[in-house]
Amino acid sequence: MLHIIRDNPDSGVSFTLRDPLYVKMDQYNVHAEKNVVHNRDIDRMQFTIKESKIETLEHLKSSTAARKSLSVEDIYERILMAVSEHRLQPGMQLVEDRLAKIFDVSRTKIREATVRLVHDRIAINIPNRGAFVASPTADEARQLFAARRLIEPELMRLAARNATPKQVAMLRAHIEKENAARKKNGFAIIPLSGEFHLTVAEMAGNSFLARTLRELESITCLVIILYDTHGAHGCPYDDHQFLVDAIEARDPDRAGRLMLEHLDHIEASLNLTPPAERHIALEEAFR
Repeated sequence: MLHIIRDNPDSGVSFTLRDPLYVKMDQYNVHAEKNVVHNRDIDRMQFTIKESKIETLEHLKSSTAARKSLSVEDIYERILMAVSEHRLQPGMQLVEDRLAKIFDVSRTKIREATVRLVHDRIAINIPNRGAFVASPTADEARQLFAARRLIEPELMRLAARNATPKQVAMLRAHIEKENAARKKNGFAIIPLSGEFHLTVAEMAGNSFLARTLRELESITCLVIILYDTHGAHGCPYDDHQFLVDAIEARDPDRAGRLMLEHLDHIEASLNLTPPAERHIALEEAFR
């Protein structure tokens, strides 16, 4: 007697273990299921390959764009160079959308660069109008150095009395940084020179004089950029070395005298004759 192992309720037909029709149908079903699974695997593989290609193309595009796109630092340096070479005149507006087209970058990057320029007193921000290249006059530059002559010799005398060997070593290490920057012939020497004066002021121990000098120093950087004609881009070579020597020797009188001479050297390196006004387009300044 045969046992029924599968029924088809729709057709009323029963298949037995020995029935060849059942065996063929069962084999067909197994084969069909394998085909479905195989096709699904192929679809998944094709989709994965397509996704991978898309991601690779997007990565290549973004990498290429990243290589070509200027950084905020690059933009800052190019604008600073244009100011120092008088291609960007004092009072000239730094129009965001035009600069974005010139440098082929987003307005966000331009905005970040101009914020830094404003912070460093290279530019000023006028509400509802935008950023403009700062424009200290030649007379203001002279007043600036007159104010520094009243303050810094006393700061040097105090530093010569109070500086520790560790602080003297820190000043000498800072001079090494200045020398390295000077060899590159870059504008990095300007803020580094300013930092030297501020470090000496901190060592002096008078917070009120140090705070006043900090404000004067930021304006001095711009004056040097606008009016320097000797390409020194900062304090004359070796002056800082002599100042540190006087501090280390604990010689307040020599330290104060050398600072006066140092400030005279800086002012003498500037051409404080008011420059002739030129009206050029923003785009021409970066050609």
